[in-house]
Amino acid sequence: MELLGEESRLCGILVTLESTGLAKEDTEYFQVRYILYRRFSPDLSSFVFSIEETKLHSLQLLPMYQTGSSMAVNGKPAAKKELLSVFCFFSLPHVGYLYAVGSLVELLSTYQYSEKSQQAVLTPQFLHVITSNSLQCLTVRCSAAAAREEDPYIDTTMKACPPVSLDVCALRMQLFIGLKAICHFNNHVILLTKADSEDITERRKPPRRVLSRKADSVKLKTPPESEPGWNLYIVNTISTIQLYREMVDYSKTYENVRTKSCIHLLSEAHLLVRAALMDPSLMESEEKEKLLAAFRESCAHLGDCYSRFDTKDSHLALPYYKMSGLSITEVLKRIDSGVEGGPQKYEKGFIFYLNHSLYEDLNEELSKESAAKVLQIFCLAEPTQLPHVLCSPCMKNVCPLMAMELLQKVELIVPSVVLTLTKAAMALKMGDLEAYKNEMDCYTEMRLAYGFIGEPRLLRQQREGRIVPTELAIHLKETRPGLLVASMLALHENSKVELEEADSYFEMLCGKNEDTTPQLLVDFWEALLVAGSEKEILQELLFKLTSQYIWRLSRKQLPDTKPLKTTEDLINSCNHYGLIFPWVTFIMSLGPAYDKYPEDLSKLQSLLCGPSVDIASVLPFLEPLSEDSNAGLSVHVLCTTGVGEYEKSIDKLLGKCPEALIPYAQHELKDENRALWWNKLLPELCKRTRYLGDDYSILISSLKETLSVVAMELELRDFLNVLPEDGTAAFFLPHLLQCSKRKLVT
Repeated sequence: MELLGEESRLCGILVTLESTGLAKEDTEYFQVRYILYRRFSPDLSSFVFSIEETKLHSLQLLPMYQTGSSMAVNGKPAAKKELLSVFCFFSLPHVGYLYAVGSLVELLSTYQYSEKSQQAVLTPQFLHVITSNSLQCLTVRCSAAAAREEDPYIDTTMKACPPVSLDVCALRMQLFIGLKAICHFNNHVILLTKADSEDITERRKPPRRVLSRKADSVKLKTPPESEPGWNLYIVNTISTIQLYREMVDYSKTYENVRTKSCIHLLSEAHLLVRAALMDPSLMESEEKEKLLAAFRESCAHLGDCYSRFDTKDSHLALPYYKMSGLSITEVLKRIDSGVEGGPQKYEKGFIFYLNHSLYEDLNEELSKESAAKVLQIFCLAEPTQLPHVLCSPCMKNVCPLMAMELLQKVELIVPSVVLTLTKAAMALKMGDLEAYKNEMDCYTEMRLAYGFIGEPRLLRQQREGRIVPTELAIHLKETRPGLLVASMLALHENSKVELEEADSYFEMLCGKNEDTTPQLLVDFWEALLVAGSEKEILQELLFKLTSQYIWRLSRKQLPDTKPLKTTEDLINSCNHYGLIFPWVTFIMSLGPAYDKYPEDLSKLQSLLCGPSVDIASVLPFLEPLSEDSNAGLSVHVLCTTGVGEYEKSIDKLLGKCPEALIPYAQHELKDENRALWWNKLLPELCKRTRYLGDDYSILISSLKETLSVVAMELELRDFLNVLPEDGTAAFFLPHLLQCSKRKLVT
């Protein structure tokens, strides 16, 4: 019966703590945790059984610590070692059990002994077992389990480790006489033996004679020279590197006969080195460098096995080759060197490794010969992957003519947009613009844009940690910028590129400095708004566009290229761009400023007239934009109105552009802001019309319009109350009559 973890409390055995010389206050922090309960019963199916068969011995707990954590650094005490895993081992005479004890309790290995054992001792690398006549050394899986506790990337395409479930095997057996006890210290196994002499009573039987009563009580005394002898042995365990070399050499005998045995031996060698590297007492030294070199070499050997052999775990070739530190060129040479005559056959493990490696953004550039070799491999194994292989940064030195010929063969079998785009890129690389144009004309612009989703590296590649434009992207910028923007939009909408990556991509593509934003990037932001981007980046996009429009207007800087969309296009296709208010259009019609920057200004005005922009975020950027021009004034008034500062807007118009006051009031002073007609606008106009000036006629006209609105809105008594006391009655008389008539009518 087996109970694991908290379930082991159900065993019915009560465990209590006793303070054995400890301070009483210390015992308060101790507690009992049930980990494992396992009960063994004799085999009752056998006619003869012995209680000795279920007698336990050699209970042991083995801790393993975080790699690199040590109790001493440069001879000085360091922080406490960080516990990683604990292993529990116990043994019966014929079988032993190894458990991992952590967040979960798990049985790792079961050891079946070839003969009756007497004692066993567990180390991170081996299990040493003694029988009456031999010392046996068996493999353990502690390092495999601890590695998985330590590294979350184990068992991914990044890293690998032989499984915990790998069958255990005996490494060595040495004969001794009369083994009684064993213990382990560092790299030494200490053995105690008792060399028993033959049974004297068996050798020296009494002479045959008549039995008497005294005969039964006769005891034969053993001579002093036949007393048993005790011996103490210290067995030095072989060094990790030497044993690793022996196991690797031995594995070669199975390479072409029993592939599973070959992989098993190499996995054992790998775990042996991994366990040595996890020793917290291992310091930086020549020994550690040798172990690290052996670790990388073992990964390379395992990578070779999984890439050459047809196994169900062939995908492990990728992580093992990665951990080996080998380049693609070095792996290619290893694979070729492993074939002795005959045609080369590439197994799926190697193709899997090569395919994934070429998909990654590696800094390695294959030579022309190696790139040609890769093309030949995929042409035989997976021809449909050729377009993707050619887009790898590693294939920069590939011969475009050879690539074009192979792509044409694949196109006859499986045509696709990605393949056509790859052919266009190769034609461009060869300088054949006619062939390039023929390929690009095979599909509509929309199909081409979505074709880049299947292979984004046609437009951008990552080199040395930076995203750089391809030759095809540079050519599209000059010839078909709309397709380039649409393609990047498709990549963003399909989560192939982040907004920040796209920003830096366009800046690098257009070669602009940090102070200038290229128009192509502004076109991309506008396209994102039209496409209806997610709410998470909506305000960020609006902020980028409004600040860019304002920056250009304040610097009087024109776009470096012609914008792809006009204001009218954006208003018709995007609800974030609103119809420009009539009073804004009226302001712009009064001066020549509208003709200088028509698109940036009208797009900014349209955004501010729309429903989405957070006006408060725009206000800090308005300072460089002067209110002295009609363009600047319209933007300032739009912003102050957008944040609800209507009185401030009225003051700006009164001072800078009184002609637009009535159109502004007619559009903005409605509903809850209606009272501003008589509370703000009327008093201000009355006050300003007392003085003659250049704007006198405009102010008088505005005052008359205001009085007409107020007369229609207010009751007669309220209307009289808002009129100025020092006004001329004749001037207000028509409006008083209008107000009275409206009252009589109602």
